[in-house]
Amino acid sequence: MNAIVKYTTLALLLFATVANAQEIRLTLDDAITLATDSSLSAVKAKSSYQSGYWEYRSYKAARLPSLTLNLTPAQYNRNIVQRYDSQNDRDVFRTQQSYYASGGFSIVQNVDWTGGTLYLNSSLDFLRSFGDESYSQFNSVPFRIGYSQSLLGYNKFKWDKLIEPLKYEKRKKELTYNIEQISEEAITYFFSLAQAQAEYDLAVKNLASCDTLYRIGCDRHKIAAISKADLQTLKLDVINANNTLKNCEISLRRAMFQLASFLNMDKEQTLKIELPKRPELFTISAAKALEYARENNPQFLTLKQNILESRQTVDRTKKESGINASFNASIGFNQVGSEFNEVWHNLLQQDMVSVGLSIPLVDWGVRKGKYNMAKNNLNVVEISSRQTKQQIEEEVIMTVNDFNVQGGMIESAEEARMLAESAYEDTRMRFIIGKSDINSLSMALTRKDTAEKNYIYALRNYWLSYYKIRKLTMYDFTNDCLIDSGKEIISKW
Repeated sequence: MNAIVKYTTLALLLFATVANAQEIRLTLDDAITLATDSSLSAVKAKSSYQSGYWEYRSYKAARLPSLTLNLTPAQYNRNIVQRYDSQNDRDVFRTQQSYYASGGFSIVQNVDWTGGTLYLNSSLDFLRSFGDESYSQFNSVPFRIGYSQSLLGYNKFKWDKLIEPLKYEKRKKELTYNIEQISEEAITYFFSLAQAQAEYDLAVKNLASCDTLYRIGCDRHKIAAISKADLQTLKLDVINANNTLKNCEISLRRAMFQLASFLNMDKEQTLKIELPKRPELFTISAAKALEYARENNPQFLTLKQNILESRQTVDRTKKESGINASFNASIGFNQVGSEFNEVWHNLLQQDMVSVGLSIPLVDWGVRKGKYNMAKNNLNVVEISSRQTKQQIEEEVIMTVNDFNVQGGMIESAEEARMLAESAYEDTRMRFIIGKSDINSLSMALTRKDTAEKNYIYALRNYWLSYYKIRKLTMYDFTNDCLIDSGKEIISKW
């Protein structure tokens, strides 16, 4: 249901864009929806996941039997070769012409728990020799099954079985993590525009108010109700307000361009921000947030992957530095004949068993050095992982604490804004009737502007803290459920 609402909102926004190319009213939810669906950052996050998906698919495919057809349709040789002439007891050079063709199937299956390879193949060869005594031969291997195994060596398949599923699970969680990161960035751009828009609106109001007060001051100066210095101060306020408006307009256009660029929208459109209402306040348990972060945050999976890969390196260097033995055995049938039908009858058994040894004698400490380096790197990775884990947990706790404080700050900022607005209007009216001076009016205006900015800043900090917690924990505390935005995207593919 949330996905339906999300994409209905997106469709309405796109319709509004076409219907009104001049101005688009944008809420916080709209900005997040657009950012996570069509921004370049979202496209990049989805492409990164797809890369990991196909990497995992390749790993899974490598675990299945592979069937290969090997063909040599034609090979013609004409050359002079050295041969031994037994009658004259000497080597001679002779001209040789031959035609060769072959074909065969092979099936290979890797065995994870042993690191060996099971294979099955079949082949047929044809040889035609030209010369004084021309002849043809067929050679067939209808069936041969075998197994090869490194007895003491490194088992790559075992480590891949541990690491590759973990990497894919991390990719899936990274997709959701990156989507939440994009939401956090959208909030930053959204409130930057909201702040610029509020400052621009205040500058417009302040210019109009300063102009009105200056005209009132001119009338009062004519009757000597205010001094010339006060009148000049009012005129200076008009000039300053006009300059402030121009600067605010530049800042507004810059903030609008940045948000439109991030959302991948038309840069020529005018965006009007609608501030979110004061949120329903609640608190988040730091212990619960830590629990969800340890379970869901992909950074913890990255740490686990780093440790496994370092252990893999240690295992590989250790086994490559010692005695290595290999085993290969196969059994099958074959036959040779001058006619095609002859090679399928009276088949002869074909057996092969081999054992190989590789024993390092003198390498001047190269293998030992690589092994010690791998062990030391593993220690560094484990220590770094513990440090990073502590940093993530500290970040979760600090962000939760900030969020729990931000709710009260929004209430205070909203109350301050209302009081400052009321105080300014009262002071302005008192100035108009001559019961307040310029300094009191200027201070009231400054407090009103500051209170308005502080309220927007408090809203910004609240939503940034909340979405940062969502990103770190991958949990929606408002609806009390895991965030599955990445799963929604995957399900559409």
